[in-house]
Amino acid sequence: MIAASPSSAAPAPATHASPAASAARAKVPTHRLCARPAHPGYMSCNAVARTDIKQQLSLGPDAAPSGYGPSDLQSAYNLPQSGGSGQTVAIVDANDDPNAEQDLATYRSQYGLPECSTANGCFQKVDQNGGTNYPAADAGWAGEISLDVDMVSAACPSCHILLVEANSASMDDLGTAVNRAVTMGAKFVSNSYGGSEDSTDPASDEKYFNHPGVAITVSSGDSGYGVEYPAASQYVTAVGGTSLQQDSSARGWTETVWGSSAGGNGAGSGCSQYDSKPSWQQDTGCSNRTVADVASVADPATGLAVYDTYQASGWNVYGGTSASSPFIAGVYALAGTPGSTDSPASYPYSHASSLNDVTSGANGSCSPSYLCTAGTGYDGPTGLGTPNGTAAFTQ
Repeated sequence: MIAASPSSAAPAPATHASPAASAARAKVPTHRLCARPAHPGYMSCNAVARTDIKQQLSLGPDAAPSGYGPSDLQSAYNLPQSGGSGQTVAIVDANDDPNAEQDLATYRSQYGLPECSTANGCFQKVDQNGGTNYPAADAGWAGEISLDVDMVSAACPSCHILLVEANSASMDDLGTAVNRAVTMGAKFVSNSYGGSEDSTDPASDEKYFNHPGVAITVSSGDSGYGVEYPAASQYVTAVGGTSLQQDSSARGWTETVWGSSAGGNGAGSGCSQYDSKPSWQQDTGCSNRTVADVASVADPATGLAVYDTYQASGWNVYGGTSASSPFIAGVYALAGTPGSTDSPASYPYSHASSLNDVTSGANGSCSPSYLCTAGTGYDGPTGLGTPNGTAAFTQ
């Protein structure tokens, strides 16, 4: 079991590898929740499940779930325990999770979080057209949905959650769901999926992701060095992943890149083939869009407690950048409503000193090396760093 954290810890400006953190980077047995896309234009969820930890439908009176819970993440990222009231974070995924609301209730009850249900107006589930004609259920995407709603809850317990279920994992259906979420008023939209880049991506950018005043987060990928779309969109905050471990530093935690120099596993990163570089991105080794912008915990070896019962057996430990995207969306919501004409993806670039700079680890081999190897300042796998409070996610 991943150890519980103290209730608070002092922030630190940078994190460095410790022996414990290095050990945590060792690969653990996992399986992807969603199959890799079989056709161009289709996406896969970026969630992975630990297979070496026994799933449990219920816990004993003195037992706790394996994996990090909300108090751990609030401590690690110096987040307030209140805030976000009245904000709505939208989750966009493919297919249906019939058990989404009841599983969310179990997660929140376990950790003493406020109720978030249809009955009290906190939770809403719609199809991509805004109705209740839900798509076909799918066990993999249901696990992804459980991970997403639990991570929003962990970051922002007072936020409302809007789950928009796309008819399929095609970019067109998922993009339609993004537009639906914005139409329904969400100012924060998380997308925990990705697929191969192609020449149609700039057109999809304009059609689905160009929403001033809306913070849209996207997972960077789980296959190590390499770029996925829509993380490559110039209009989104691309979210990479770290390994997170408690230590004896002033912060109380240390982070390294999720992945290894061998590649093939870990957070995605790199230089886009097709998407233009946004004006606020200043790195010089990539003339196009560079992935990622920021990061948070994603390594299943230092993974998250998630409750999922649709063709699953309750408490699991999940990881992947599908964990970091909804978590960062929740942090944006804690920080407050974006300016109506702003590009919220630019905010961290104006407040880099308010992030924990991750300086160790790699997700592959590349040139220039910063695209796959952490170092002081900006790097591909973790972007500018991880949250140290909410200041980096404000105007």
